[in-house]
Amino acid sequence: MQLPSPGRRRRDSAAFAEFVQARSRSLHRTAYLLVGRRGLAEDLVQETLVKTYVAWPRLRDPAALDAYVRRTMTTTAISWSRRRSWGETPVEEMPDRGEAGHAELLGERDLVWSAVLELPARQRATLVLRFYEELSVARTAEVLGCAPGTVKSQLSAALSALRERLTAHYPELVDQLVAELTHETAGGTR
Repeated sequence: MQLPSPGRRRRDSAAFAEFVQARSRSLHRTAYLLVGRRGLAEDLVQETLVKTYVAWPRLRDPAALDAYVRRTMTTTAISWSRRRSWGETPVEEMPDRGEAGHAELLGERDLVWSAVLELPARQRATLVLRFYEELSVARTAEVLGCAPGTVKSQLSAALSALRERLTAHYPELVDQLVAELTHETAGGTR
C-alpha cells in the first residue's frame, strides 16, 4: 500500500478541516436529535468525524460525502442504543418527585420531545432523517441500509407511538404534529 505524497495528505487534511468547519453545526443538531443529550451528541459527532477522517482518502465524490457522514452517524447512534448503559444518566443527586398534576405543567415542546426520546433508536433515526433532514424515503432507506418499505413501517410505528403517547395530553397537537410530519409536497411524495 502506497501512502499519498505529503502534498496530497495536506490537501486532504485541509479539505477535511474545511468540511468539518462547514458542517459542524448541522452535524451537532442532527446528533442531538438522534441521541437526545448534548454530551452524548458531542461524542457522536466526534466518533463520526474520526470515522470520516479515516475514510477520507476513499471518499472521492463530494455528493456522496454527506450520505457517508449521515449513515455513519445514524448507524453509530443505533449501535450505541443497543448498549446496556444507553438509558443510564449519572446524576449528583436524585431529582424531586413530581407533584400531582405535574404532567399538565409540561409545555408542548417538552412533552413532544420526551415522546420522541422514548422511541426506539431506529424509529427516532428514521424520523430525524425523513423529516428533519428532509430526505426522501429512498434516501432515508439508503442511509439506514434498509428497504424503503422498512422506512415506511418504521415511520408508521413511530407516528403511531407518538400519537398514542401524546393524545391523552394534547389531542389537537397530535393531529397538527402528524399533519406537519407527513405533509406531502404538491408534486407527490418525496
